[in-house]
Amino acid sequence: MHQKEFLARLDQYKLIASIKEAKHLEKAAEADLSAVVLSVGNIGVIKGYVDFFKSRHIPVFLHLERIGGISHDREGIAFLSHYVKPDGVVTTRNTLIKLAKKQGLLTIQRHFLVDSDAHKSGLQSIVETQPDAVELMPGLLPEFIEEYRSALDTPIIAGGLIRKREQMEEVLQHGATAVSVGSPLLWKECLAHDSISTV
Repeated sequence: MHQKEFLARLDQYKLIASIKEAKHLEKAAEADLSAVVLSVGNIGVIKGYVDFFKSRHIPVFLHLERIGGISHDREGIAFLSHYVKPDGVVTTRNTLIKLAKKQGLLTIQRHFLVDSDAHKSGLQSIVETQPDAVELMPGLLPEFIEEYRSALDTPIIAGGLIRKREQMEEVLQHGATAVSVGSPLLWKECLAHDSISTV
């Protein structure tokens, strides 16, 4: 999938399923999603999981730090790109974003807003690595979403600690392009482009 297609899909569906258990694969496949992020699996099963979603035309990303047996170096990322063939990766690490981009993978850089130093270094890091999207965690910090949105020309995904539709709508109204949630109940929510008004 090309960047332009992914960004259009983010804008259309607004919802990313973060899958942490294999038993939830089928439920995610039934939802209207921008993409899925696999935070489950290992080198032995991950290609099957990726193929499952690609056969249903759902973009699939791998959370690199959560997939067992994949080395976090040039060869490991090349293996993922050429054999497993996800659409992209999610990671907190600058070096992995750069390696993934060289392999033609889409990239989502995850950033934790733990304090003001992390906030400042996070912005610098994103400017340096130029990921296709940024995931801010925890997602329930609307003022930071607005700040990142105004400082960066990069789609913002809000993730972490979001448990209700009202919270999903709030972060979208404050400038998030999409929301990433791990609850299969929330994957059923329709967050269509036309139903969300921004501030």
